[in-house]
Amino acid sequence: MNPTTLSDRTAPETVRPPATRPPAARRAGRSLRHLFLAVIAALYLSPLVYMAVTSFKSRGAAGATSPQWIPEPVTTDAYREILTAADSPVLRWFLNSLLSASGHALLILVTATPAAYALARMQFRGRNLLFVVIVATLFVPPVILLVPNFLIVNELAWVDSLPAVIVPGAASAFGVFFLRQFFLSLPAELEEAAELDGCNRWQIFTRVVLPLAKPALTTLGVLAFLGSWNDFLWPLYVLLSSDTLTLPAGLATFQSANNVRYDLLMAGAVLASVPVMLLYLVAQRWVIAGIARSGLKG
Repeated sequence: MNPTTLSDRTAPETVRPPATRPPAARRAGRSLRHLFLAVIAALYLSPLVYMAVTSFKSRGAAGATSPQWIPEPVTTDAYREILTAADSPVLRWFLNSLLSASGHALLILVTATPAAYALARMQFRGRNLLFVVIVATLFVPPVILLVPNFLIVNELAWVDSLPAVIVPGAASAFGVFFLRQFFLSLPAELEEAAELDGCNRWQIFTRVVLPLAKPALTTLGVLAFLGSWNDFLWPLYVLLSSDTLTLPAGLATFQSANNVRYDLLMAGAVLASVPVMLLYLVAQRWVIAGIARSGLKG
């Protein structure tokens, strides 16, 4: 055997370093990505910016056919008029929406959290079938439930009151599904260790699971709050007087009375949008973490 041939066969292959793009190409690719993201952001933000700009225009400028991105002159007359209108209590509508959305979100958390934990961790007959039935209700169009829910609310004498928009829909199938996925992603060893330390099931749930579930609970709370805050059709059915209306339903009636006052309509839309934006800015860290963790394990 030729020793040269043997040494050639046993010699390690030369590892070539991975090809890298030159710095100029990397900078160009990064700039293109940033430009693309900036264009997408501009497309999404331009309606919101124009809404806010229009709310600071005069009545004549707001109704002009040609778009005007810089109001001339800048005025807050629309906000003063909409906040002081005797026939349109916007501040009362705002408070009603805040109370109903907060109560609805809290009620969803109270009902969905123990149900999701039971479906994720407790073993009982029919657990999987029950979960399938709960998820199947997500495919039922909400408009089908308008009449049954109204009949129930009417029997309870809740029509034209805030409980009519807080309680219905509190048994959230999406909330159960979302939190169950998060609970499944938590290591079971943590609960087993707590059980060895003498904790019962309720103590494990309240002292171990719930503190770890803060991102998912915050995410579900924000989503439930937004859903109730933006709800339009159901409050319009069950809230009859002007003092009990929520903000979306109240702004709809306000629009029908002021269909040519675009400055007032945009001012009302800004008032309805600001709390939602502030809520998301405050809770975005937990929202991102909750969504990321909830899809790890099914």
